[in-house]
Amino acid sequence: MSREPFRPGFHFSPRENWMNDPNGLVWYDGEYHLFYQYNPTGTDWGNISWGHAVSPDLVRWADRPIALEFTDTEHVFSGSVVVDHANTSGLGSDDRPAMVALYTARHPVTGRQAQALAWSVDRGITWTRHPGNPVLDIGSTDFRDPKVFWYEPGGYWVMTVALPVDQVVRFYRSDDLLAWAHLSDFSSPGAMPGLWECPDLFELPFQGGSCWVLVISLGPGGGGAWLGTQYVLGHFDGSNFVADPARPQLQPMDHGADYYVAVSFSDAPDGRRILMGWMNNWTYAGEIPTRWFRGSMAVPRFVTLRESGTGIELLQEPVPLAGWRGGPSWSVSDRELPVGITAMPVEAFGDQLLIRAELAHGDADRVGLNVRVGNGERTVIGYDVASGTVYVDRRRSGRSEFHPDFATVHAAPLTTRGGVVALTVLVDRASVEVFGNDGEASITDQIFPSADSTGVELFAEGGTARAVYLTVDTLTGVGGRADEQLQLRAL
Repeated sequence: MSREPFRPGFHFSPRENWMNDPNGLVWYDGEYHLFYQYNPTGTDWGNISWGHAVSPDLVRWADRPIALEFTDTEHVFSGSVVVDHANTSGLGSDDRPAMVALYTARHPVTGRQAQALAWSVDRGITWTRHPGNPVLDIGSTDFRDPKVFWYEPGGYWVMTVALPVDQVVRFYRSDDLLAWAHLSDFSSPGAMPGLWECPDLFELPFQGGSCWVLVISLGPGGGGAWLGTQYVLGHFDGSNFVADPARPQLQPMDHGADYYVAVSFSDAPDGRRILMGWMNNWTYAGEIPTRWFRGSMAVPRFVTLRESGTGIELLQEPVPLAGWRGGPSWSVSDRELPVGITAMPVEAFGDQLLIRAELAHGDADRVGLNVRVGNGERTVIGYDVASGTVYVDRRRSGRSEFHPDFATVHAAPLTTRGGVVALTVLVDRASVEVFGNDGEASITDQIFPSADSTGVELFAEGGTARAVYLTVDTLTGVGGRADEQLQLRAL
């Protein structure tokens, strides 16, 4: 057992110190690159720099040197990385394209925020700040988080960047990543109060055509509460984003407490869109009871679109983990669940689990799973028939004394399929991620149970139910930051 009982097994966490937003997610030359907000000097937020890790498969990660470190005049806030394949910037060459980072440079004294550029020609190991920085400056202290992509129909780069307090996403274009011209602004009348952060705009195929997705994370501030990562569907013509008039308001991407500032990978293989979010919450992020590090990432997710009875819906499914089973599997099918708790055998126990289940609620009011059971602790993952919701109850999940808002219940609307709900549950040492009905709904929550609270149970309340099937795979040994296990390409 690790000296750190809350060190994730298959979620990325830094070796030490503070981490928040994912930045610069990009696939290049056989590796997924994760850059992230990082404090190289301690476990609290501050001295913000860009950490760096790489992975061949989005599961096993290896640390790389700090990419962009803070200075006396610049803290390196969130941004993105693109590979300049056509060398539009002139910073690379035909045989070695540059990785180009666009990030928010914040002055630690004045608070001024402007967009700066750095580049690398050695797969992100070393970076050079552009001598002409900043490349985009509007003289604001509230202008941050650039996300850049290549807009193929127009043959130019597009940047989405936030004015958080004003709740505005601003769009710019550039031919060379250096000079930027304003295109348009987007706001959402009637949006909940809060800060708009880390916008991302991307296109997804849909019914022989496409639909655009604008992702915005709604954080505390301006009288608003933390609402997590949100999205709105619409159309982008290369200049303006227009929300779908059938559903113009922001929608939650995840209904848990701990999924924030999710952004997508650039140049992902096979054209797939993969999102990765910070698994934490500003309400208590600085108080979670980890020791040598603070902060981790949620498991990356594939996102797609599907037609439903109420319109277009966004689906999210975790990247495959079954291939990384490190221990026994256990399964059962067509099992009646009497009123109360049905204990599972020890083969189903663990602190790193992939659980797949189909549960028929029958005449029960609630049906579901208890995980990380022991020492009077349990995290409840259930379906409530009356409200039509899947929920996670972490009120008895373990340690919660560090903040009064932690011990809570989170629920997401979910319609059964003929009285059956399908669940994919990722259990790690300090978290649960729940996906309902092939990604129609998701809930991401941190938990901090005792190390030996590893039990798994089924339950039915108010009547009998049935486990159509249940499979539990043990993922021990996968390693979310497994440098010692992973042979990656030499620096």
